Amino acid sequence: MAEQKEKFLEYKGKPLVRCDKTIYYGNMSDPYVICLNVLNEEKIEDLNVSGKVVIQLLNTNPDVSPKEKIVKKSEKNGLFNALDLGAVWLERALKSNS
Repeated sequence: MAEQKEKFLEYKGKPLVRCDKTIYYGNMSDPYVICLNVLNEEKIEDLNVSGKVVIQLLNTNPDVSPKEKIVKKSEKNGLFNALDLGAVWLERALKSNS
C-alpha cells in the first residue's frame, strides 16, 4: 500500500501549520518563516474569532542565537491582517536573501 504525503493548508503557495494558538507560515527549509501567536479570541455568535495577533519574522538558521532569531515583530488585530502583513514580510525577506 502506497503512503500518502500529508498535505498542509496553504496561503499564497506556502504552508500553514497550527499548534494551539501558534501558526507557522512558510517552509521550514527556507531561511525565514513567519510565526503568528493569537493572544486573545472574541466570541461572535457561535464562532471564536482571533483578536490581537503577534507577528514575528523568524530566521530558521540553527546557528543563529535565540536573541537574533526574531528579525521583525509587530501586533495586529485579526488573523487576516496579521497573516497578510506576515506574507509581505516573508516574501521580501526571501527575495533579499536570494
